Amino acid sequence: MQGRSRLAKLKLKTHSGAKRRFAVSGRGKILRRKSHINNARRKKRRAVKGEFDSTRVVHRSFEQRLRRLLPYGGT
Repeated sequence: MQGRSRLAKLKLKTHSGAKRRFAVSGRGKILRRKSHINNARRKKRRAVKGEFDSTRVVHRSFEQRLRRLLPYGGT
């Protein structure tokens, strides 16, 4: 154990709200759901309601912030 510190490295905490709302794809992209899914659902067109089923890639301007909230969610 020469040259090594006896203290263990600190573990980073994952943000509990972010881990429920976002997922990381196999290629490392952060995915999100479309918003406004429950508001006035009866008035929305069928095509619009179909868009709620799919996930979307998070914009790159938010990606660095989310990587801090999800430290173990891929690279």
